[in-house]
Amino acid sequence: MNERGASTALLTDHYELTMLAGALADGTAERPCVFEVFARRLPDGRRYGLVGGTQRVLDTIARFQFGEAELARLSESDVVDRATLDWLASYKFTGDVDGYPEGELYFPGSPILTVRGTFAQAVVLETVVLSILNHDSAILSAAARMVSAANGRPIIEMGSRRTHESAAVDSARAAYIAGFATTSNLEAGRTYDIPTAGTCAHAFTLLHDDERAAFQAQIDALGVGTTLLVDTYDITNGINTAIEVAGPSLGAIRIDSGDVGVLARHAREQLDSLGAKDTRIVVSGDLDEYAIAALRAEPVDAYGVGTSLVTGSGAPTAGMVYKLVEVAGRPVAKRSSHKESRGGRKGAMRRHKPTGTALEEVVYQPDKQWPQMSDDDRDLQVPFLRGGQPVADPPTLEQCRKRVKRGLVSLPWEGLKLSHGEPAIPTVFID
Repeated sequence: MNERGASTALLTDHYELTMLAGALADGTAERPCVFEVFARRLPDGRRYGLVGGTQRVLDTIARFQFGEAELARLSESDVVDRATLDWLASYKFTGDVDGYPEGELYFPGSPILTVRGTFAQAVVLETVVLSILNHDSAILSAAARMVSAANGRPIIEMGSRRTHESAAVDSARAAYIAGFATTSNLEAGRTYDIPTAGTCAHAFTLLHDDERAAFQAQIDALGVGTTLLVDTYDITNGINTAIEVAGPSLGAIRIDSGDVGVLARHAREQLDSLGAKDTRIVVSGDLDEYAIAALRAEPVDAYGVGTSLVTGSGAPTAGMVYKLVEVAGRPVAKRSSHKESRGGRKGAMRRHKPTGTALEEVVYQPDKQWPQMSDDDRDLQVPFLRGGQPVADPPTLEQCRKRVKRGLVSLPWEGLKLSHGEPAIPTVFID
C-alpha cells in the first residue's frame, strides 16, 4: 500500500459534506445506493482510454477516516453540524466496490467503477475517487500512446519538474504501467519499486571549466556506461569530446535541444566513425507522442519524456464522473442537457473476433438482462471490495503492464492511430 499522506478524509469536498448533513437530517442517509464512475466521452482526438489509479483508490478507501484533527477543522470552520461530526467520527466504508482492473481499456459509458453502500458512506468518496482516477487514467492513456509511437524503443519518464510533487510520483507509476521503461523520480522508485534512470543536466557541464572536465568527472563517478549530455555547447565537438574521454564503449549520449531527428542522424554517423557503434542515442526535450512517431525512422535508441506526459499530452483529465444511478433498487438518472446519465447498476463485457480483435463494448444491467457471451467475449468488471474488505490481493505493476499490452494488441489497427477519429470500438447499451 502507498502510505504517503496517511490521512485522506479531508480530500472530500465541502458540497459532499453538505449533502451528507442534509441526508442525515432528513433520514435518507442510510438508503442503499449505487454510484458509478464513467466517462461520457473520450478526450478530444482519443480513440481509447486506459484505467489508471484503481489500486490507489482502493488503498485510499481503506484508510479514509476522520481523525481528531480533521473533525476539529470541520468543527472550527462550521462546515457541518454536531450530528454530522459525530457520524463522521465513526466513518469506515463497509460497502462493495467492483470495476475495471487497472490497465484495462475503457470507452464512453464504460462502468469503470461501481460503488455500493449507503448514500452517506458512498457520497463522501466522490472527490477522492475522481481525483485519483481522472489523473492516473489521463496520464496512463497519454503514456500508452507514446509507448505505441515508440514502437518498442524504451521511454524514460522525466516529468517531475513539471507537476505537483505528489502528482509526479503517481504520474511515474501510471507511465510505468503504460509501458515506460524507467522513471527519473526516486520517490516513485522507492514507493512503487519502479526502475529509475537519469543523467546529468546542463548545469553540471556549466559548473566545470570546460566540457571535457565535466565529462571526465561523470565518467569517474559513474563509469563509461553512463549517458553524457553532449549539446550544452556545440554538439559535434561534444560528441568528439565524449568519446575521447570515455572511449568507444560509452553507454549513451543525450540530445536535449534542436531538431533532434536531424541531430540524431548526424550523431549516429559521427559515433560510428569514431568506433562507438554501440553507444546509444537518447533524445529528450518537449517530446510527445506525435514527436516520437515522427522520429520513428531516425537512429534514436530511447526517449526522455516530461511535460507532455505529466499533463496528459493535452488531456490532463479523463473527464470521468461519479453519478448516483440507483436508490434502494430503483434506477435514477440525471436528465440535464448534454449531461445525461443512464439509471440502474451496470455491468460490461467486450466482444471479440475469434482472432482476439475487439468488436464492441456492451454495457448491460445485470438485474434485468445478461447478454449472451461467446468463448471470445470477456466480462470486464471484477469484484474489489466486499463489506469494505479486499476480495483478492492487489495486482502487481507487472501484471498491470501486461494487461495494457494485451488490451492495445486487441484494438483494431485504426484504433491505435494518433489522428482524430471515433472510439476504436463502439459502446452498445442494452436497457
